[in-house]
Amino acid sequence: MTNRRSDPAHPTVLVALIVVQSICAAIFFGDIVADLMFPDPQETEGQHAYLEAIATFGLIAAIVIEGRILMWLLRRKAHLETSLRNAQGAIEEVIDAEFSSWKLTPAEQDVATFLVKGLSTGEIAQMRGSAEGTVKAQLNAIYRKSGSSNRAELMSLLIDTLMGQRVSPDLPDQP
Repeated sequence: MTNRRSDPAHPTVLVALIVVQSICAAIFFGDIVADLMFPDPQETEGQHAYLEAIATFGLIAAIVIEGRILMWLLRRKAHLETSLRNAQGAIEEVIDAEFSSWKLTPAEQDVATFLVKGLSTGEIAQMRGSAEGTVKAQLNAIYRKSGSSNRAELMSLLIDTLMGQRVSPDLPDQP
């Protein structure tokens, strides 16, 4: 797992980069203004001052562009996070509708939810504070009610429903 703070695409890193560039641009701009207002008679600033001015304005343009890109990325990230939350809610609704169509009891729904999350029988028993034998009996009831014979078949049924290859009778009509 990567550290988000050290990720070069992390907004904090980009903002820090823009701040450093802004400070540099301000220093360069101040140098240009000082050179123009208080010219040193012993030095010829001609081309050097023009190059400094071009570099400074190029740096300022880059800062403006980076700021716009950063704002676009932050808006895009917010949009994607909203879409992800909506998708997670829709998946939960589909799975709940499937559980409802199988007429699972609340305890069986709880066990089935843990099953979908990938927990083992022992982990489900521990999470629910019940015996493994109880969870095994509930799993057998879930398999029977869903028309599956094991964990893999049950997951396959749910995936088929999520992919639209099976329609749960309890799902609302899709437009």
